[in-house]
Amino acid sequence: MRAALLVTLCTPSRATRPVAGRSGGTPWARRPARRYERRRPDKTPLHKIASEHLESWLEWRDQAERPVPGYVEEELRGYLECGLLCFGFGRAVCMTCRTGFVVAFSCKGRGVCPSCNGRHMAQTAAHLVDHVIPPVPVRQWVISVPKRLRGMLADRPRAVNALTKIFFAEIERLLLAASGFNPAANTPLSARPRLGGISFLHRFGSALNRHVHLHALSDRRRLRAGCRRSRL
Repeated sequence: MRAALLVTLCTPSRATRPVAGRSGGTPWARRPARRYERRRPDKTPLHKIASEHLESWLEWRDQAERPVPGYVEEELRGYLECGLLCFGFGRAVCMTCRTGFVVAFSCKGRGVCPSCNGRHMAQTAAHLVDHVIPPVPVRQWVISVPKRLRGMLADRPRAVNALTKIFFAEIERLLLAASGFNPAANTPLSARPRLGGISFLHRFGSALNRHVHLHALSDRRRLRAGCRRSRL
């Protein structure tokens, strides 16, 4: 068992917010902060199903000569330990009220754990909004490939990289054509308007089937001939 870790957190017991339309007196009102509640993943249906059937499922796959990849098994076993105090925890102390509580270690996975996935998504979205995507209109693009190609893309990163480049090149070509700007074939890239974008690789479909596809965000404004590069 991993040893417990002492962590000191600065958690104000009260938060302030302005009160609209208030005249005179203090223009701030105080409200109590939310009390920390430890999540209990072992009470969820997903955790119960995984804990009860993981070993038998792995054995069945081995007997069928279709063993589960090591990273999949590691992800599933990490999820079963995520958020449980018996697998390690940190002790936190509020600097205001001096109340102590414990926070279980997380698996930090990116495939199965709903809690860690939600945290990763929230942190990524906040980073993109605050530091990457400018205040311009954006459009979402999705590319899906035939079923016979999904298996090849699943374990060939170079093929995925090539698909991503082709995908953005076609988006850029489409927007250039819509803007009425048709550069000659020998026009250098530095003299053409360029498109900025962000792509995310998805490996599964809604039914957890193997479905490698890309979601992309790009500036949806039409590119102008005098504009060398979009803001995104």
